[in-house]
Amino acid sequence: MKKFVALALAGAMATSLAACGGSTASSAAPAASAASGAASTAAPAPAATGDKEQLVLGTGGTTGTYYAVGGVMSTVLNDKLEKSNLTVTSTGASKANILDVDDGVSQLATVQNDVMYYAYTGTDLFEDVGKIESFSVIAGLYDETVQIITCDPSIKTVADLKGKTVSVGDAGSGVEFNAKQVLEAYDLSFEDIKVVNAGFGDSADSLKDGKIDAAFVVAGAPTTAVVDLATSKPVSLVQLDAEHIAKLQSTYNFYTETVIPAGTYAGLDEDATTVSVRATLIASNSVSEDAVYELTKALFDNQPELAAGHAKFELLNLEDAVKGMSVPFHSGAAKYYAEQGIKVD
Repeated sequence: MKKFVALALAGAMATSLAACGGSTASSAAPAASAASGAASTAAPAPAATGDKEQLVLGTGGTTGTYYAVGGVMSTVLNDKLEKSNLTVTSTGASKANILDVDDGVSQLATVQNDVMYYAYTGTDLFEDVGKIESFSVIAGLYDETVQIITCDPSIKTVADLKGKTVSVGDAGSGVEFNAKQVLEAYDLSFEDIKVVNAGFGDSADSLKDGKIDAAFVVAGAPTTAVVDLATSKPVSLVQLDAEHIAKLQSTYNFYTETVIPAGTYAGLDEDATTVSVRATLIASNSVSEDAVYELTKALFDNQPELAAGHAKFELLNLEDAVKGMSVPFHSGAAKYYAEQGIKVD
């Protein structure tokens, strides 16, 4: 299976390729039993108890947003679902979640929409694994925003990063690929900056100490590390302009334009325009159409109750749920959207 190909390669390289999921390092979900031969093309069908499909929802680390969001989803929806039952598990976030769905360890997962694009095309984070097409989309849940943070008032545009020392996320992370893609839209590359690989917290500390000039952070705004930094030192957000956003989206259609409102951080006195990827709920193609239809409907029918459990669900709405998706929708989800007058692929 592809998960085991990836794990073998990862062990040989001794490199962590954790994708951003608003989470810290986490305990892994139970491993699937090893199998010899080629990678699987479809996950096993989910187990059923009585009339209900038992669906494991892969999330992220226990201190992260994905895990908390998944917990609220199972708590609120399980009593309302007749076709399925949700069980939340802690995982290594986006890449690990897709591998788990492909291997049948999980039937549902929360992932970033850019990472699922890499999986579906066998590129970037999944170049070592190859294409995985055993999953499909249920709904985009909320934005994870590309924030370029600086304490240097001379850095006003992405072009101003040339020659600067810039943190681009952990090596091999989803953030690193986001940084490469944004720079590419401005005809820049990592060769044009002094690259530092560091996570959100370390990047904020380095900005505070003047060790770096800017940092890429990909997370829901406000981001705790940036909030803390802004209380001790003036910060600003490097904006993306419409021309370069369009150029970025023409190559990577999983990005959506986003405005970070004034006041999100101390000293941010005006709105800042940038782009986001989206935290997305996916399902194995083996999950029945009826179960996914019911789950999709339950998400939107119970949005107020979900939002009372976690603020991220305040951002859940039909219009945004289908934006920035470059992977096909599950037939059950597509059926629900069609009933709402929304056509998806």
